[in-house]
Amino acid sequence: MPSTPAAAARQILIRLQEVMAARTGAQAKLNKVVEIIGESLSSEVCSIYLVREGVLELFATRGLKQEAVHVTRMAMGEGLVGLIATNVETMNLDEAASHPDFSYRPETGEELFHSFAGVPIVRRERAIGVLCVQHAEPRKYEEVEIEALQTVAMVMSELIANAELADDSPTDLRVTDTGTTMLHGLQLVMGMGRGHVVFHQPRVHIEHTVAEDTEAERQRVISAFAKMREQIDRMTGAAEFGMEGEHQEVLETYKMFAYDEGWSRRINEAIDSGLTAEAAIERVQQRTRMRMRQIDDPLLSDRMHDLEDLANRLLRIVSGQLGTAAQMGLRQDAVLIARNLGPAELLEYDRRRLKGVILEEGSLTAHVTIVARAMGVPVLGRVRDIRHLVNEGDLILMDVTDNSLLIRPTADMEEAFENRLHVTQKRRAEFVAMRDLPSVTADGQRVELMVNAGLREDAQALDMVGADGIGLFRTEFQFLVSATLPQREKQQRLYKDVLDAAGDRPVIFRTVDIGGDKALPYMQRDDDDEHEDNPAMGWRALRLALDRDGLMKAQARALLEAAAGKVLHVMFPMVSEPWEYEQARALIEHQRAWLHSRKKKLPIAVRYGAMLEVPALAEVLDILLPQLDFLSVGTNDLTQFLFAADRSHPRLAERYDWLSIAILRFLDRVVRTCETYQVPVGVCGEMGGRTLEAMALVGLGIRRLSITPASVGPVKAMIRAIDANELQAEMRALLDGGVRDVRTRLIAWAKDRHIEVG
Repeated sequence: MPSTPAAAARQILIRLQEVMAARTGAQAKLNKVVEIIGESLSSEVCSIYLVREGVLELFATRGLKQEAVHVTRMAMGEGLVGLIATNVETMNLDEAASHPDFSYRPETGEELFHSFAGVPIVRRERAIGVLCVQHAEPRKYEEVEIEALQTVAMVMSELIANAELADDSPTDLRVTDTGTTMLHGLQLVMGMGRGHVVFHQPRVHIEHTVAEDTEAERQRVISAFAKMREQIDRMTGAAEFGMEGEHQEVLETYKMFAYDEGWSRRINEAIDSGLTAEAAIERVQQRTRMRMRQIDDPLLSDRMHDLEDLANRLLRIVSGQLGTAAQMGLRQDAVLIARNLGPAELLEYDRRRLKGVILEEGSLTAHVTIVARAMGVPVLGRVRDIRHLVNEGDLILMDVTDNSLLIRPTADMEEAFENRLHVTQKRRAEFVAMRDLPSVTADGQRVELMVNAGLREDAQALDMVGADGIGLFRTEFQFLVSATLPQREKQQRLYKDVLDAAGDRPVIFRTVDIGGDKALPYMQRDDDDEHEDNPAMGWRALRLALDRDGLMKAQARALLEAAAGKVLHVMFPMVSEPWEYEQARALIEHQRAWLHSRKKKLPIAVRYGAMLEVPALAEVLDILLPQLDFLSVGTNDLTQFLFAADRSHPRLAERYDWLSIAILRFLDRVVRTCETYQVPVGVCGEMGGRTLEAMALVGLGIRRLSITPASVGPVKAMIRAIDANELQAEMRALLDGGVRDVRTRLIAWAKDRHIEVG
């Protein structure tokens, strides 16, 4: 087997070209293909499954029983092959039968084989088949072999599509449904918008995958890269938002990807394997998509979305298919529809006409979300199959705040939307008028309202919404949008800018929470090959920082020097036991002493806190609290750990309520313990940003909430309307009575007192 993926794939493609050019039937060609791949990879089995009428059918094999061809069938999602096709992902196993989704088919004779590797055969972003290899001896296939398989699968997609052997649903079919439809998604940028559907871009269809002249293809890519970089420089240089902000740093990071030599090198390696320029770009893009599907945390996958956006741009340039909706121009008020968008692509649109963006993907920390927020464009993400549910020109009413999307609304719905828009604008004006009023209950109890942040521009929100400070500054954002480990000086500049923007208001810096499903490419573990089945509960946050104390020492120095002359608030994430907190605090104190010995300017005080996310910590609060200045409850992770339920799992996302009696009783016990030791306790999870849930927290005795800036106005209005003593009595009755449906009871309580809760 050749030592590089390019050489391995090229060796196979040279032989495949002869097969594809031969005047034989498609079945004969596939039979020859499995022979060539099996021989080239020294694999005893090579099989091709194709999607026919929604089912995967064994079409050709070398090594399995021939009588199984066109007999063995599997549903999408069934067995290893079905899983690969459904998830459009690669699989590499040294013992196939040990996988929980393994499906034994006796007619194939596959019980003789242990190792298994499979790659999807992709066309128009969907799997139309699976190419897999098997070996009698248990072993993982090498990376060079997997990449060769992926390249061959891409060339095969052209052969299969031309022979019409597999289902190949076109992406440009018109939607026949003309009725009103309501959809929901993930709230990314709040706001309301009314406009007509515009699709961001047509899909670039690649006609030829095998190169005739690799040097000519390489020159096409070099020229396309130069043109793309020129476009990016022009767009990012012309972007105007009216104020400084993190979006500018995002655009600089985006430019960095455009100039990334590693990315262009991978494309050139794909050309070396025998692919055309278009196919090489698509080949690397497919690999990026597969990596994105394996990343659970949206923060890290956002970095991959930038490469996806740039690949789309490069593909349009090299193919000559340059048309996007932005270049065509928006003729009327529009709502943009896309699978995903990059920040530079959004900048191309006319802000006067663009009333909203709807994405099939997207996340709260995606670069396009940051730029859209700066532009004031509402965005709703993760709206499944939206591109196949609407037609160009359909009217859409989007209300991100209410998480609703109306497609082809009736006249009555339009009128109701306009009325709601008017009320929303009026309500927003009331929140602005309330901005400088204190967050105090009707019976005079003070509740601190702070904001969650992670970007330099987030500090601007303090004055805009009248917040009391930053209750959670996520320092890992800077690490996740950077291609290399941020230098201490760069970290220090960010922290100082945030502290300066906050003025006299406190900023609580959470030390870096990376690792697990937020693994960084420039920070590898010693045992990096070891797969983490539960990354949220794995080697991450404080666990990682204590193991890699060089990272934490650099961050400690950056924080201490940035806060010179001020009070520094530091909070440690994912604390499980008191000794972890003690070790982390000692590390910062050691850096503080080291800086003092060198006569560096230091904070006038350092206040230490811990996050309660791991339920075990609640059992040792009597040991920990005497050492703490404050405690913050992270309700996002805490909820999933308490219920043993992944909060990102679609089937479980709505199953466990934050107003569950179990969570409320847990929090009540924590609050009472903190009161005993006179340690302030707050909540910095998403729970505190919802008015009804925030009301429950105030009823438990919590007097500090750290929430999104958009939530400050509604939560403050609620706080100023309640009688805290009366509310606490109601909460005590609900907890002691073990009421199953706390939510309904609290809604009724608020309604009786004319308190607005969402």
